[in-house]
Amino acid sequence: MDQVKYTGTMLHIEDMGSRCLSKETVKKLINHSQEAKKQAYCPYSKFRVGAALLTVDNCVFTGCNVENACYNLGVCAERNAISKAVSEGYSTFKAIAIASDLSDQFISPCGGCRQFMREFGPSWDVYLSKPDGSYTKMSVNQLLPASFGPEDLDMKKVLDIPNEY
Repeated sequence: MDQVKYTGTMLHIEDMGSRCLSKETVKKLINHSQEAKKQAYCPYSKFRVGAALLTVDNCVFTGCNVENACYNLGVCAERNAISKAVSEGYSTFKAIAIASDLSDQFISPCGGCRQFMREFGPSWDVYLSKPDGSYTKMSVNQLLPASFGPEDLDMKKVLDIPNEY
């Protein structure tokens, strides 16, 4: 049986250590993303987004979108949650749930967030949800196929290209 307990500002979900989450754990993760959405600062778009990120050792980090009058300085909920986790020493994730106020379709991460998630691996799960709690599950790799990741930086490169101006 999954259990949720709060310890300070960090949330833990017990799901028996499996990378395959139980329906109850997914529901709790989506609920946390919906709660995070309530904290969104979006005076310009009025488009609230929340995210709840589950680490491999079952810690949950939430995030919401934070807009800025200089539009490109805003931060998406997904990047906010991931940055919080990384700042606390976590960089391996099981899943992220994303929530918005869209009722007719599942919320999907923007391209920048897809690339940001990809930095931490192609195989973890992304739960795209609706306000009623329904969801669809995709992997990071499905959201960003043929992606560029950290391992690509280690691939063989052509070096010492002459400068011919």
